[in-house]
Amino acid sequence: MLKNMKTNFSLLFYMKKPKNYQSGTAPIYMRITVNGKRSEVTTGRECDPARWNIHFGRANGTKEDIRTFNAYLDDLQSKVFEAHRQLTIRDEIISADTIRDKFLGRDIKINSLLLLFEEHNNKMETLVGKDYSRGTLTCFRTSIKHTRNFLKWKYKLDDIDIRRIDHSFIMEYDFYLRSKCKCKNNSAVKNMKNFGKIIRICIANGWLSADPFLNYKQKRKTVDRVYLTTDELQEWADKKFSTDRLSQVRDIFLFCCFTGLAYADVQKLRKGNIVKGVDGGQWIDIKRQKTDTPSRIPLLPTALSMIERYADWRF
Repeated sequence: MLKNMKTNFSLLFYMKKPKNYQSGTAPIYMRITVNGKRSEVTTGRECDPARWNIHFGRANGTKEDIRTFNAYLDDLQSKVFEAHRQLTIRDEIISADTIRDKFLGRDIKINSLLLLFEEHNNKMETLVGKDYSRGTLTCFRTSIKHTRNFLKWKYKLDDIDIRRIDHSFIMEYDFYLRSKCKCKNNSAVKNMKNFGKIIRICIANGWLSADPFLNYKQKRKTVDRVYLTTDELQEWADKKFSTDRLSQVRDIFLFCCFTGLAYADVQKLRKGNIVKGVDGGQWIDIKRQKTDTPSRIPLLPTALSMIERYADWRF
């Protein structure tokens, strides 16, 4: 389990004279301080300034009304410390506000990481084909799966309060992706980038006060891409397969090689995308899915022969 870091917690009762105060009793407030951040609550009681002891946070005197007044403040103090104790044993976030809300009996809204991640992915799914591609959605679904498994592996949790995400969490998650998941550098960086988007949403909504990625530095590395030679491509073209399905997969792969198109672009290719080019030959006129930019590509003889081979297909 994640453990609460050691907190500097203090409680103070103090007199707060209203603006333009002249005489009479003044209200007593309670100030909860955790790590330098304060939260104030009225006690609902007032005291004569002449009787109020600033150093002890209680009223001076031995009369029954003074003893009752001080006993009331003692009771409030006990309830605040009990609220702090319950937050501690439940391993919940301890702050001036959470102690105040626990003391007042307010429901503390918890924004959990995986619920927010799932909500983001569901919204993304409705925008596939508009603002996002199906491939991007798949990447975020992979990222949430890694996140879920990481929480179980490291913290034995099914979900986690977003306010617990700190720099240590980020570094442990990065280590998990590279060690347990055996992700290469660029895959790990991509997953952390997707996770970072969820964190930025939380920061923008005020659910996180600090950016846990602030001192996280990881960069994508340039990868030497292996290319196929003409002989290797010809070997693939000449190969005979036992099923038509495998032959079709081979043809799509070769078509991608001879046009430079990604599979996602070939998948949405239609007859209307085959046009007459500036040289009088057949060209592909298409908008690339990944970059959303137009491309005009001359059809080399091999690619053109493949189009002619599948001319009777409905595409």
